[in-house]
Amino acid sequence: MKNKLFETSESYAPLILRVILGFVVLMHGLQKLLGCFGGLGFSRTMLFFTDAVGLPWIMGFLVIMLETVGAVALITGTGTRVIAFTYIILPLGMIFTTHLKNGFFMNWFGTLKGEGYEYFILWIGMAIALFILGGGKYAMDKIFTEKNN
Repeated sequence: MKNKLFETSESYAPLILRVILGFVVLMHGLQKLLGCFGGLGFSRTMLFFTDAVGLPWIMGFLVIMLETVGAVALITGTGTRVIAFTYIILPLGMIFTTHLKNGFFMNWFGTLKGEGYEYFILWIGMAIALFILGGGKYAMDKIFTEKNN
């Protein structure tokens, strides 16, 4: 079972997917955790999650950790399928708690009070591909399978 979870190929396609998805999610995570790039930082993000969105504090904390620590793990290919699975669930939660009411499209012209969910559909699609394919070339997941062989 463990080998199935961590096995991967030497393909470059999953490498490209995980580095790009991981980088984009990490940038959002750094906004939430550290306030980088105009983000709110940890305290204000937690306040937004608990007060405005209505999430329990533990869920808000997990979102921030998945978007930072999880993104670094994805970039390095450590636990790719596990992170990919959480990256299917996480954006679904974001869609249904916050973005669905704003429609499909992102708010390019600032005419809505929030963003649509098109970005999250891309995120989910990339995560599904990584869940199926594994981490690919240069994934740290290989270390876990090589020790058992």
